Amino acid sequence: MGEVHAEVYLLAAGVLLLASLVVSRLGGRLGIPGLLLFLGVGMAAGSDGLGIQFSDYRFAQALGTVALCFILFQGGLTTNWRETRPVIWRGLSLATLGVLLTAGVMAAFAHFLLAWPWLAAWMLGAVVSSTDASAVFSVLKERALGLRGDIAPLLEFESGGNDPMAVFLTVGILELIAHPGMGVLEIVPLFLRQMLLGALLGAGLGHAALWVLNRLQLQFEGLYSVLSLALALTIFSATAVAGGSGFLAIYIAGVILGNADFIHKRSLLAFHDVLAWLMQVVMFLTLGLLVNPHELWPVAGLGLSFALVLAFVARPLAVYLGLAGSPMPLNQKTMVAWVGLRGAVPIVLATFPLLAGVPQAHTLFNVVFFIVLTSVLLQGTTLPLVATWLGVREPLPLPAANPISYTPTGHSRNALVEIEVQQGSDADGQRIVDLHLPPDALVILIHRGGEFLIPKGATRLEAGDSLQVLAREDELREVRRRLEVKGNLEHHNVEHRTG
Repeated sequence: MGEVHAEVYLLAAGVLLLASLVVSRLGGRLGIPGLLLFLGVGMAAGSDGLGIQFSDYRFAQALGTVALCFILFQGGLTTNWRETRPVIWRGLSLATLGVLLTAGVMAAFAHFLLAWPWLAAWMLGAVVSSTDASAVFSVLKERALGLRGDIAPLLEFESGGNDPMAVFLTVGILELIAHPGMGVLEIVPLFLRQMLLGALLGAGLGHAALWVLNRLQLQFEGLYSVLSLALALTIFSATAVAGGSGFLAIYIAGVILGNADFIHKRSLLAFHDVLAWLMQVVMFLTLGLLVNPHELWPVAGLGLSFALVLAFVARPLAVYLGLAGSPMPLNQKTMVAWVGLRGAVPIVLATFPLLAGVPQAHTLFNVVFFIVLTSVLLQGTTLPLVATWLGVREPLPLPAANPISYTPTGHSRNALVEIEVQQGSDADGQRIVDLHLPPDALVILIHRGGEFLIPKGATRLEAGDSLQVLAREDELREVRRRLEVKGNLEHHNVEHRTG
């Protein structure tokens, strides 16, 4: 055979990406999650399909780590802190205790019913113990599924925060396997150090990144995307090198940045949204190439039994116990339990024992892959049906297409915000000119009943109108005072940053 040129690899990559997008579009009409189809395209192109030979587990693990870094960062950027703050303790409970309970139930099933050794059983439990951020984020968006109460922010916070726990459990059990004389309690300090450093460095470096974004003046706008990319990689890797959890740090940093104002925020959010989708597609394609479908059939029965125990026993038990002290209604807890999607993270974690040379690691990898396929197929396709059956589904509000965008440059303290006229406020039924707004506060546009109106001084405002106002922060406080009911001023529940 002659030398394979780089152009051939690029052609294969381009064709696989195109095929994935076309198939996902067709699958969307059938209600099949795109992540499952990305895996399917990779498997179809692999050694049992078109014949692409790929078995580099180390590369797949490295790619999965980088991809998860950017997926978690983007998840943090889009996390609304005001919506997440009420569920933070519930989310932390699911991200720690819930993960440990899930791993324990799966380990007990493997040990007592299938006679697996304890460490091998715990390895399986650790690998599949966390919900997958990329799977949860993408499936909820893909299905345009609106959920009542605190379900959506809880799911997003949990899926973004529970990967560090699963990674720690996997690495900790590998340490116990490599050092048989080591006691379980000896890995507890490692856990505390990783979580503490991850949280502290994530918060500290997140604020530092915010300062850099607002202070470093670059010549071209496109360079700010490169800057944000560099900051994300630095936060993740610096935390990991220091002995902390890079996954926890990058998610916390994303939350800090996403809930603050910085230069070119709109374009940077769009950039990281595209990057996260690219990472998801590439990661699932690569993992699909990594597996040989003919090797899944011998473990199909075993994998299916694990998948069913995970979906109907381990995950619900972890959710009900993890939320035992929560006033959350039972139907909402049940929905949280059902959205326990497993995705690329368990597959990436399953490469850890392979690279460590653990006996039967290849069988474990195939079992985990089968569990992921079953989880995405079973739970991902039935989310709308289960949500309707539990009575927790609601229409997903679609944001109005905003004809005006505003990007802060860093040289002005002005901000463009959207404020709703509340019933009973000073502005309800009044003309704009009669409100005597600050002279430098400009009402740019009014959104009313699905239409956009150009404001004039004689325009009479109505409750429910959404006004886009350009002003400094001190002027905005005065505008809010006139547009909002006084009892709601403190929380600004109806303000949405548009810059």
